[in-house]
Amino acid sequence: MTLAVYVDNARIAWRGRQWCHLVADSLDELHGFARLLGLRRGWFQAHASLPHYDVTVEVRDIALSRGAQATDRRTLVMRGRQLKQELHAQMARQNSQLKLFD
Repeated sequence: MTLAVYVDNARIAWRGRQWCHLVADSLDELHGFARLLGLRRGWFQAHASLPHYDVTVEVRDIALSRGAQATDRRTLVMRGRQLKQELHAQMARQNSQLKLFD
């Protein structure tokens, strides 16, 4: 089975380090892979324009060695949009379940 986890090579400078973005085909895959990398769930950027985890270039290298695919910006955006749709669907389900108790 091929992992559907992607990491770009953005190398955004912040706090003295260079950072990239980690996305996947599904939230479950993304969170599971992030856990394997030692990332905290609280670091998930759920409210960003595209849901993702920020990773340092060092963690990017580890992600690639564990099966993540290097990707370009176009694919990153496409996958991020899919994650955003999934995240919105999850929130809608949770809200409808909460209304049962109103």
